Amino acid sequence: MALWKDPVKEPGMASGDLAVAMPDPVVRSIERPVSATGPSTTATDTARRAPERSSGPAKESLIAADVTIEGKIEGAGHIRIAGRFKGDVNVEGNVTVEQGAHVTGQIASATVIVSGEVHGNIHASSRVELLETGVINGDVKAAVLTVAAGSRMRGSADFGWPEKGGAK
Repeated sequence: MALWKDPVKEPGMASGDLAVAMPDPVVRSIERPVSATGPSTTATDTARRAPERSSGPAKESLIAADVTIEGKIEGAGHIRIAGRFKGDVNVEGNVTVEQGAHVTGQIASATVIVSGEVHGNIHASSRVELLETGVINGDVKAAVLTVAAGSRMRGSADFGWPEKGGAK
């Protein structure tokens, strides 16, 4: 699908006249910010920086605000939870727990952003961001931990250490 107007000469038109071919108006995909670090970070930008298992950009799945799910999530993409989820989340991408969302279970991913509630342990290979409205009731292990004023946490935090034992 072309995103521009192609000049096209139609039969029966004079030599100087041109018709304009309009692209199909159906929207095929939507890019959403993956991180709360800035408005310009999109799923496509993240896919260019970090290699993925698949050849295309990482996909983001959404559990909507009015949905409750119990089970297990595994995969290579990004997860955005705005509703209620009970179970473990194990993804190579990012996990975002939106304000008003509730997660009960373990989370393991590259980056975890919490502005809702998480009841369970979090293990992030890159970073955990606990935003102002976020609540964590469990242990956190990450390379980098960012905690905003007003957030709450009950548990232990292990951050800044190399992944394989020993001090720096």
